[in-house]
Amino acid sequence: MLEKAKALFLRRRRRVRTKLRRVAGERLRLSIFRSSKHIYAQIIDDEGGRTLAAASSLDRGLKGSLKTGADAAAARAVGLLVAERAKAKGIARVVFDRGGYLYHGRVKALADAAREGGLEF
Repeated sequence: MLEKAKALFLRRRRRVRTKLRRVAGERLRLSIFRSSKHIYAQIIDDEGGRTLAAASSLDRGLKGSLKTGADAAAARAVGLLVAERAKAKGIARVVFDRGGYLYHGRVKALADAAREGGLEF
């Protein structure tokens, strides 16, 4: 059963990324990773193969102020932090890569906070 779930997740992630490549154009990619204990976000330049800005619930400024790294409050804080770091580097427009994760809960909280922080997607 676990193998089937993993296969479905990978299929969903591949489908999302394929669509993103079609619509992204020159925009950078805001990619997220969600584990059971933390959440991570990074802005990636796919053409150059570089990470331009990143934030996670493990960052020193956030870790002490969060109750846990695995809830919507942590995701919101990470979204605001990655948006702040992106704005500092002059990045305003990105395309949101949710990976294989469904758009609700922590994923939605991070995306809404990143928009609130000034990123457009």
